[in-house]
Amino acid sequence: MRVVVIIPSRYGSVRFDGKPLAVICGKPMIQWVCQRAMQATCIQSVHVATDDNRIRDAVNRFGGSVVMTSSRCRSGTDRVAEAAERLGLDPGDIVVNIQGDQPLVDPRCFDAVVQPFYEDPAVKMSTLAFAIVDKREITDPKDVKVAFDKNGDALYFSRATIPHDRDGLSGVDIYKHLGVYAYTQEFLACFKGLSPGRLEEIEKLEQLRAMEHGHRIRVVVTPYDSPEVDLPEDIQRIEEKMVGMGLC
Repeated sequence: MRVVVIIPSRYGSVRFDGKPLAVICGKPMIQWVCQRAMQATCIQSVHVATDDNRIRDAVNRFGGSVVMTSSRCRSGTDRVAEAAERLGLDPGDIVVNIQGDQPLVDPRCFDAVVQPFYEDPAVKMSTLAFAIVDKREITDPKDVKVAFDKNGDALYFSRATIPHDRDGLSGVDIYKHLGVYAYTQEFLACFKGLSPGRLEEIEKLEQLRAMEHGHRIRVVVTPYDSPEVDLPEDIQRIEEKMVGMGLC
């Protein structure tokens, strides 16, 4: 069973055009994500999936692997699925999908999101959650929240605060969803063929598509946060964190 990372990357963005190539501590952001992924112990290879020649050229310059995909991909997951097909993966191989805007992702996150596939053969898709520390993230719709059952399977993902602490209880953990997914290649091909769901359209969260079609998503809680770069002004905050971690 091979485990490969595929990073969907597009140049155009309403809020931050050219984001994958934004320079952070002297390197394009996409390079940081690739290098962090390659440090994981379970990963055999890392690939960037894109339809943009500028991103392709940048990845080639730092020695990364690129898979060119169609410009018609409707989501990042669809781009990952197309790239996985082009790589000729077997049905039982594991594909890890991480967005290219998480330059601080901890390599141990990749090992964690893959672990359920070794422990439970029924798992076809998994993702990560982090117990929120920054209280601002509890109510910020940019930070997606997730609730899961006693077996660790997702109950719902939302931009709203879930669960809602009606009585103001103390010690209620609210979990932030981290944008790292893993799937079997067989399920990823299935996911690509699913029609968009109503909840997916409302929340603008493509993982809800799988749940609306009756598929389970195993949630793994990790102690390692993975802050995203959404806007140009986020870069200074990320660089400060990298300096504190000794990365630059």
